[in-house]
Amino acid sequence: MNTLTTLFGGLAAVFVLYAAGGAIRGLPPILRALLAGLLPLLAYFALIVGRWPGLDVAAIHISVFLAAGLVLHALTQFRRRGAGRMHWAPKLLTAFFLGLVVINGSLLYIATKGLPEPLARWWLGSDGGAVYSGFSGVVEHGQSAAKGVSSELSQAHRESELGWQVELSGLDSDEATRAVQVRVKDRTGLPVDRIDAELRLLRPGAAQSVLTLPLDPLDAGVYGGVLRLPASGRWLVELRLLRDSRTQYQMTQELVAP
Repeated sequence: MNTLTTLFGGLAAVFVLYAAGGAIRGLPPILRALLAGLLPLLAYFALIVGRWPGLDVAAIHISVFLAAGLVLHALTQFRRRGAGRMHWAPKLLTAFFLGLVVINGSLLYIATKGLPEPLARWWLGSDGGAVYSGFSGVVEHGQSAAKGVSSELSQAHRESELGWQVELSGLDSDEATRAVQVRVKDRTGLPVDRIDAELRLLRPGAAQSVLTLPLDPLDAGVYGGVLRLPASGRWLVELRLLRDSRTQYQMTQELVAP
């Protein structure tokens, strides 16, 4: 389920319901506006049962749907009070509402898919490498930050000593369900067995993974599994190879789900 589709589809439903409510005699204008905003909102809540998109996404839908009904009510009341040029207050209210919809839609797009690549390269700068537009979070400048840097350096040193050759395939598909396979060889080209392989799926900038997928041994040095993406947008897939419950190798790859 695409968030932008539910947002703008629900917004269109608000306009349709408000127009249809005008044909019902005896329906108070404020109740007409309230029903036009609430009915698409209730339909949206029914759609996300079992697929909670996050409080921020739900709050944007609530604010846009209800604000649309109230703006339509205000414009209708102004037209009923008399002809002539529209007062600056309804114009300002309409402009604010349109700006709210554009800003919320843009934030939702960036949150799920990141900045468009040309804009990200221009805004964030790049020397030809990958550009991640997700928020990387805040790390306190203190002992915890020093430990984090030390841990990353130790991990890089262990990987260079191992000399493992790791090939990750299957993530380039356009499907929501992707068959993933990992081949692991040592520095001499022989397959590496008796390790635990897993994939962690995260949103850019998130600290906690959405899911962890253990990869089953398929052959000598070959591990695989089926990754099911829970939602569309930009994701980071983190591969971990462990031995005796200790991470020996780690790599991260970005993918975009339709």
